[in-house]
Amino acid sequence: MADITSRLGWRHLRSAPTAHVRCHRRGRLVHDGPGLSFWFRALTASLSEVPVDDRELAVAFRARTSDFQDVGVQATVTYRIHDPATAAARIDFSIDPDTGAWRGAPLEQIATLLTESAQQHALDVLARTPLASALADGVATVRERVSSGLAAEARLPATGIEVVAVRVVAVRPEPEVERALRTPAREQIQQEADRATYERRAVAVERERTIAENELASKIELARREEQLVEQNGTNARRRAQEDAAADAVRAEAEASRTVRLAHAKAEAAERTGAARAEAQAAWLRVHADAGPTVLHALAVTRLAENLPNIDSLTLSPDVLTTLLARLGAAAPKAPGSGDGAATEARP
Repeated sequence: MADITSRLGWRHLRSAPTAHVRCHRRGRLVHDGPGLSFWFRALTASLSEVPVDDRELAVAFRARTSDFQDVGVQATVTYRIHDPATAAARIDFSIDPDTGAWRGAPLEQIATLLTESAQQHALDVLARTPLASALADGVATVRERVSSGLAAEARLPATGIEVVAVRVVAVRPEPEVERALRTPAREQIQQEADRATYERRAVAVERERTIAENELASKIELARREEQLVEQNGTNARRRAQEDAAADAVRAEAEASRTVRLAHAKAEAAERTGAARAEAQAAWLRVHADAGPTVLHALAVTRLAENLPNIDSLTLSPDVLTTLLARLGAAAPKAPGSGDGAATEARP
């Protein structure tokens, strides 16, 4: 919308660069171009403003396919006014000289024109297309047909309108039909999911079976090795027992041989000892055979004294002493001629 200000009965118009302004004064064109700024009188000037920028038009309508199914089409048409003079001559783009607003609704007229044209071409192509094809390839088909149809529309260039692009957003069936169409796909997806679940379970069962078989094989191998170990332990025990028995036999034989040799040695030593003792006894008897009784008594007393315990004090009564002296006196005459020698021998 143009920006118009008032000063002392004059009006000043300032337009945007995307707006083409045409000003007629008394039927003569005095200003023509985009982004103009000028003064004018409201009573003598006729103004029109034509937008020359690209504009988006959303188009939504319903159509019917060849199998009598209703579908909804959503599209967007991009257009621009490439000939402002022609558009201003065919469509009312005049503006109020006081406010700068359009007196009519020119953009709505263009929208109606484009919508009806696009709808006509889309209906024409969808009426010969079944629902399944329309849903699968309808977007591209409708876009191509609407683009070619609008490009061939003679009224648009005659109005100064150029279609820049056409985009079809969606081609959708009725909600009930859409749910019905989704059901097989959902069932197929569910079947695929179930099949994947079953396959996963089968794989898990197969893996569990493989693991169980491996464990069983491991147990069998372990039992076989334990059996071999027990057998080897028995063999080792028997061999150890045989070796111990052989060693015991060798030790017993050696002990017996040693015992025999020791017995022979002891017997020989005892024999030699007995012979030596007999010889010593015989020599002792030969030495004392010629000795008198007094000498033998003295030796006996000496031997007895050697074997008696130590006596700290000895008390002799007169009777014992008298008896002892009497016995010594009685014994002395029995060895005539040897009293001195006996006394000599007994003195020590």
